[in-house]
Amino acid sequence: MNLTEVNNVISSFLENSKSNRIPELGGIKIYDAPIIGIASGDDPLFIKLKENNVIGKFHNTPREWLPEAVSVISYFLPFSREIRISNRADKMKPSIGWLYGRVEGELVNNEVRKTIAEFISDVGGKASIPSFESNFTVIERNSNWSERHVAFIAGLGTFSLSKSLITEKGCAGRIGSVITNIQFQPTERKYSGLYEYCSMCLACIQRCPANAIDNTGKKHQPCSDFLDKTLNIFAPRYGCGKCQTKVPCESGIPQKCPASTVAATLCRP
Repeated sequence: MNLTEVNNVISSFLENSKSNRIPELGGIKIYDAPIIGIASGDDPLFIKLKENNVIGKFHNTPREWLPEAVSVISYFLPFSREIRISNRADKMKPSIGWLYGRVEGELVNNEVRKTIAEFISDVGGKASIPSFESNFTVIERNSNWSERHVAFIAGLGTFSLSKSLITEKGCAGRIGSVITNIQFQPTERKYSGLYEYCSMCLACIQRCPANAIDNTGKKHQPCSDFLDKTLNIFAPRYGCGKCQTKVPCESGIPQKCPASTVAATLCRP
């Protein structure tokens, strides 16, 4: 099995699944074609995540989820152009398209996880979806399986000032992963710095309606409080995404800043 086969499985699902469309908005897509990365189950960065100044000792390694783990499949699902454009206009409230992308889009993400796991099972392999496991936990906004950090390890991208992950298809989208005992060739990490793809243009600061971002990074509490407000208004949906739209990293990698200005080791984003 190779990366192309997995990519074809995900792409086919997204193209043909009715759940990846929003009937209320004329049937627009939630996600475009994915990008996929592979991390070795033995990558030393998984041990690095256990350090207290990164995530913490509670963060599980791939083999703590699946003892036979050999590879981790990580993917990024980019929001469609229609959803991204819809969220550019109003700085203070999310677009209806973005709200569907955030809530129904995560349901689609879960279906993608299941689709990958079923494909692995069909070819005789084993798979674990950490976010589905009974021991999956969130401690002070940090889970014991961080999709963003896993994507960084798998070569998909680096962090932004707003703590989104910037990939070759930008930061506006969702991330998922599946652990397997099937051997894949790990994806090359074309970066060393944690924030190497971020140009530090500060555009996300101006876009944030919660004033949660400054030139030192993002403060989680005001962001969380703002999301709670959107839930009160738009329940059962919620979301924001302003820092991921109408910014240079919305749909691609912006002009890079010097990697020498960023520590090449992981730190808590």
